[in-house]
Amino acid sequence: QVQLVESGGGLVQAGGSLRLSCAASARTLSYYFMGWFRQAPGKEREFVAAISWSGGITYYADSVKGRFTISRDNAKNTVYLQMNSLKPEDTAVYYCTMATSPIPRVVVASRWDYWGQGTQVTVSS
Repeated sequence: QVQLVESGGGLVQAGGSLRLSCAASARTLSYYFMGWFRQAPGKEREFVAAISWSGGITYYADSVKGRFTISRDNAKNTVYLQMNSLKPEDTAVYYCTMATSPIPRVVVASRWDYWGQGTQVTVSS
C-alpha cells in the first residue's frame, strides 16, 4: 500500500510563489508517473502536471505551462510542484497522485492508482 502526503499549501497573493511537496511511503516503491491534480469548489478535478520515474518525461496542463515546474527526488520518494506567478484561478485543493503502471492518458484522473489527501492553495487578488 502506498501513502502519499502533500504539504506546502497556503495563502499567497497573486504573483507569488509556493512549492508543494508530496512524500510517498511504501515498503518498496516504484512508479511510472507521479503527478498533481487540482479541484476548485464546484469544479471537476483537473490535471496539472506529471513526471516519469526517470524525470525525463513531463506533462503540463496548458493553464500552468511556463509557471509551474514538476520535479522529483527518488532518493527521498518525493515529488515537488513549484508554482510561480500564481493567479486567483489557481486556487484549489491540490492532490498528489501516483501511477504504478503505464497510463495512456495522464490527464484522466481515473487512470491513476493512489491519491493523497490534498493541500489547499489559495491565491488572493
